[in-house]
Amino acid sequence: MYLLDSDTFIQAKNLYYGFDICPGYWEWMDGAVDGCAVRSVSKVYDELVAGNDELAQWIKGRKGDGRFLPITDPATQNAFREIAAAVQGGDYQPSAKAQFLAGADPWLVAKARVLGATVVTMERPEPTAKRRVPLPNMCIAFGVPWMDTFALLRQHAAAFRLAA
Repeated sequence: MYLLDSDTFIQAKNLYYGFDICPGYWEWMDGAVDGCAVRSVSKVYDELVAGNDELAQWIKGRKGDGRFLPITDPATQNAFREIAAAVQGGDYQPSAKAQFLAGADPWLVAKARVLGATVVTMERPEPTAKRRVPLPNMCIAFGVPWMDTFALLRQHAAAFRLAA
């Protein structure tokens, strides 16, 4: 199972897989929910629908399809507490800690840890970061595998072809 970070959706829409130039990516995403267990967490849903754009509308249309997993189960809550304690005890600036813990990222790590899933994010690890808490740093700290969108697509042999 793969759990997608908000940035995988946002960067795809804004940069390389816009709805108007690569609808095949979004079709693949819909099929991947069933085919290779691509999911996310409810906090990512909340972040994405807060926008007022085509992505928010696309996400809203998929609310009940099972791709946004709940985070209310005891195992995920316990994992989140461990992650929060590690972040609070880390050498990050207080504003970085607060920002990280208020978002979806710690919930992605917690849910991935519970499910044995891989986090998919476009972020990169930053071992010396102080001003922000990079999602891959927490994945590494908690033994959660992570990859970027392109690795996920390659791993599943996704290919988007132009129509003739």
